[in-house]
Amino acid sequence: MTRHSFILSAGLLMICGSLRAGTTNAALAKAAVLENNVAYLRVSQVADGLAAEIQSAQTALAATNKIIGTVLDLRFADGDDLAAAKTVAGLFAAKKLPLAILVNGGTLGAAAALSATLREAGDGLVLGGATAELKPDIAVSVPMAEERKFLENPYAAPPPGDTNSAATNRNLATFIDHTSEADLVRERVKDGEQDEDLAPTRPVEPPKPYIRDPVLARAVDLIKALAVLHQPHG
Repeated sequence: MTRHSFILSAGLLMICGSLRAGTTNAALAKAAVLENNVAYLRVSQVADGLAAEIQSAQTALAATNKIIGTVLDLRFADGDDLAAAKTVAGLFAAKKLPLAILVNGGTLGAAAALSATLREAGDGLVLGGATAELKPDIAVSVPMAEERKFLENPYAAPPPGDTNSAATNRNLATFIDHTSEADLVRERVKDGEQDEDLAPTRPVEPPKPYIRDPVLARAVDLIKALAVLHQPHG
């Protein structure tokens, strides 16, 4: 029997504290919905009962969201229960939705075996850094120290003045001008260019948070693209 508490934070619906009876350490560390329709499952260890935790989390997330695919985050995950890895692999083999598997140099043991099994079966694509046994289908290089911080909050901004982080480099690569219409109007008024017939401007909405974790952001983009390709025609 699992227990769940729900927390809404930075655009994520998170299921936290999912505990198996008789234990204080859940194998499934976090479940969330990203950008309204992508299921996110972060595994801490591949152990007995993980498949049941994943099924419970997927049911809860799908109850209020139209899920188009899943990100299975195995970064820094380990474990020695190969039977549990096989059971989880079978769970995803039965799914028809796109699956992205995140790994890095800290993906060890049964977690590494799970990622390899899913990739070999063609059930998902692997993203991130190389493990001891597996090279990802899509390599995304991020310092492991940064990845640990992103696991706590994928929306976290880099520290001020940090121009070398992966998040900062990604932000620069996708930079756009967020100057609002209201800001432009204020500039015109200040410069004496106000139009007497100018209609009132709409209130400026605060910018929506976006994923700064480069590996996770790439995975979510991939899921969305694959979901479009798998849409029924006609």
